[in-house]
Amino acid sequence: MPPENGIPITLHSDLQGNLDFFKKETNSSPDIIIREWNFGSCQAALIFVAGLVDNQFINQFIMSPLVPFSDATEDRLMDIFKQHRLPIGGIQETDDLNTLLTGLLSGDTVFLCDGYDRGLLIASKGWEERGVEESTSQTVIRGPKDGFTESLTTNIALVRRRIVNPNLWSEHYRIGQVTKTRVAIIYINGIASNKVVDEVRERLKRIEIDGILESGYIEEMIQDNKFTVFPTVFNSERPDVISAGLLEGRVAIIVDGTPFVLMVPALFTHFFQAAEDYYQRFDISTFIRWLRYFAFIIALLGPSLYIAITTFHHDMLPPQLLISLSAQREGIPFPAFIEALMMELTFELLREAGIRLPRAVGQSISIVGALVIGQAAVQAGIVSAAMVIVVSITAIASFTMPAYNMAISIRMLRFGMMGIAACFGLFGVVAGLIFIIQHLCHLRSFGIPYLSPFAPVNVSMQRDTLLRAPWWIMRKKVSMANLKENAGGNHADRDTPTSKREGE
Repeated sequence: MPPENGIPITLHSDLQGNLDFFKKETNSSPDIIIREWNFGSCQAALIFVAGLVDNQFINQFIMSPLVPFSDATEDRLMDIFKQHRLPIGGIQETDDLNTLLTGLLSGDTVFLCDGYDRGLLIASKGWEERGVEESTSQTVIRGPKDGFTESLTTNIALVRRRIVNPNLWSEHYRIGQVTKTRVAIIYINGIASNKVVDEVRERLKRIEIDGILESGYIEEMIQDNKFTVFPTVFNSERPDVISAGLLEGRVAIIVDGTPFVLMVPALFTHFFQAAEDYYQRFDISTFIRWLRYFAFIIALLGPSLYIAITTFHHDMLPPQLLISLSAQREGIPFPAFIEALMMELTFELLREAGIRLPRAVGQSISIVGALVIGQAAVQAGIVSAAMVIVVSITAIASFTMPAYNMAISIRMLRFGMMGIAACFGLFGVVAGLIFIIQHLCHLRSFGIPYLSPFAPVNVSMQRDTLLRAPWWIMRKKVSMANLKENAGGNHADRDTPTSKREGE
């Protein structure tokens, strides 16, 4: 393998010695193709990886032009190839064997000549990749249907298609000592905060890990607070959502090999905003957004409020409702907390099974299983009908969250709130809410308070939080630079070491 710490190995003029280096580093793997031939008295070689390159491109634009020609003297052979004989845009000349090896394993073609202490790295990537398709995790009724793919280049192009501006800048890195995964950050210069951009660069450079296979690796290693159930890094597979975030001054992190793009800073309100909010009329979008916040409260507190009231605070219920609930619970052998815990765990099992089962039967199994198990449990006298209704409404409310990772956070907190309600009643529920709010106030996302613009209050940002103001008021996106920044803080939480930036 190449030496540690990125120490460069200089290319030397002996072609066979250079080829021996590539053969040794790749263990002469059969998919590493080496083509050698002579140009008069000069020997040359092409090296590429089968399956990572476009074979037609190599044959038409590299192999065909490289034929013997009379005007090639040995001392000008490399220059003539580069400037006149290779009709290709992406050509890099380097004398670093590590750079050539990394490019080779990324799908580029290496061209070497005997007697030259530098080589050419020719862009020839052409592996099979999935085409641009509709997003499967964030569907909309009205709006663009294209979604990100596993190709870094394609994903950047999907964003550039929407933001045709020279200030849309991108920077590329290589992260992972073994995988050397390509990672890019993109932002709009002049809109994105320089402090946030610098902080993103620093945290990416501090990463030391064997391999990056998905953007979730990056997400865990760059977040401010490592021990929180709330997501502090936003992710999406919709180019329009990422483009909208860039217009607000946020920074996108694209990882090669995954369709999920990260975006920072990510605030609490961002996880309640859907792409379709901005394509419908403002009054419709505002109403739906209120429904989401109401569903958030139900999903978090529904079972715990039921447990607290039916266990400790019977006097809060109307007499007729209390009599009805008491009649339903007659003969139930378990307290309300155990009822709720069994039903919640059962529903979580059904939800997970529905995801893992084949798509053709997964949804049917989860729906039929919930109906059958719920009805059977009530008839068997294990749980009350009211508890089934509460758990069902709670589950439906959790499905309204546009962001899947926020919905998971609510599901985890719900069990804790149920336990506190079973022990201390409504007093425990209130104490739990105070603890959650205090924790949210403590969180930061790349130095920016997580509850912004609610705490601290920012009046100019309120037009796109609980409300979605009409576009004739929001003529320009609200910039994240307007928020109070503290990007230099919380260094104690960032213990990720350094990575090498591509090209350095």
